Amino acid sequence: MKTHIRNHVTALFLLMPAASVMLALPASALAQPAQPELNSLQVDTDDGLKAGATLDFTVEGTPRGQASVRVRGVPRNIVLKETSRGVYTGSYTLRRQDRMTESSDVRATLRVRNRGVSADYRLPAGIAGSNVATAPTPGSSVAVAPPPGLKIDRFSVTPIDKLEPGAELRFALNGMPGGTAEFDIPGVVSKVPMREVRPGVYEGAYTIRRLDNLAPSRPAVATLRAGDRAVTTTLTQSLLVGAKPPVIRNLSPKDGESVVRGAATSVSGTFDDVGGVGMDTKSVRILLAGRDVTASTQITPQFFTYRADLPAGRYPVDVSAKDLAGNSVRQTWTFDVTAAASASPATVLLQVTSPAANTTVGSGPVTVSGRTAPGAVVDAKVSAVGTLAGLFGLNQDLLTQRVQADGNGNFSFSFTPQLPLPGTRYEISMTAGKDGMTASETKLVLFQK
Repeated sequence: MKTHIRNHVTALFLLMPAASVMLALPASALAQPAQPELNSLQVDTDDGLKAGATLDFTVEGTPRGQASVRVRGVPRNIVLKETSRGVYTGSYTLRRQDRMTESSDVRATLRVRNRGVSADYRLPAGIAGSNVATAPTPGSSVAVAPPPGLKIDRFSVTPIDKLEPGAELRFALNGMPGGTAEFDIPGVVSKVPMREVRPGVYEGAYTIRRLDNLAPSRPAVATLRAGDRAVTTTLTQSLLVGAKPPVIRNLSPKDGESVVRGAATSVSGTFDDVGGVGMDTKSVRILLAGRDVTASTQITPQFFTYRADLPAGRYPVDVSAKDLAGNSVRQTWTFDVTAAASASPATVLLQVTSPAANTTVGSGPVTVSGRTAPGAVVDAKVSAVGTLAGLFGLNQDLLTQRVQADGNGNFSFSFTPQLPLPGTRYEISMTAGKDGMTASETKLVLFQK
């Protein structure tokens, strides 16, 4: 009887410290961690990695979850059971068709409620020849290495010869293992999953559809996630084999042209990177008469425009830039600014008043207005330069029209985009002529919004 009472008293004293600790802890310390943790993985084998050998897996981590193991070379998920608090165990017998080797990677996954975590492990050297007893030994355990920081080391694509319906684009991402990866092609497709084929190596593919507006320079974006964190990167590689370097076109004023000094002179050009990867706007450098005016210039991936009241004189221009793949382009030319009194009265004045050069337009009708000599005839031509799947660098004539200026020299004409795809470039050429006077030419460039 005394022994029985003494046992109860002992048990009571053993319980009291634990109860005291629990009462002293704040409520937040007793709550389930928001993000589950994987602490270790142990692998035991009774006959190496031979067919018929039994592999025993033990995972330690956050309790009250669902754990599983995936081994490269074994085409099935191995589900583990929580046998004690935070300890999950399970077994698998190797089959003849399994291709598990000593270099096979092992991925453990643990899910607690609606959150999950994965970690990659390497098998220890010599496990293929081990004959391990049921008790764990140091040689049969797999130690987890600290996972690297969440980052993307490389995002690439296998270039294809032609962007056409049915062609497949294959993307690859190298980064932190055990994450969730996907890629987007803005304006075409989003959230395409990428499968982790090896630790830290993710692959995904997209097949081009008939109506895709897919340009060779379309910037694909990759995202790598781990828990509630994510990192992204943009593709800096062309989708096509043999991507072309960029070209600077539509120079204004033209090489050798003389312009009359006015309130402001506009120096501009467009970047033609069809077949490339897109312009790196940070690389653009503009020198005007030897002075760096880059900081005062409006620069976009499509064009650059510098406006200033320039005194009469000769102005050499030097523009250099690179695309996102590092391909360089450089363009130099010279124009003259003359005083108003030196303008030849025998030359027809031709000036565009609206819209401004290098602006964006909507999908509806676009009206171009200008001023020339009273009664002069203006010949206008509008061409669209866009990009479609398989037809990059497509030129389409939208309008050829002759209009006559009124008694005040005002004229206008309109055109409607036939296929208003974002980024389409509209090149508008105008020539004004009048009997007994020298004709004038000018060019206006607009972009589709």
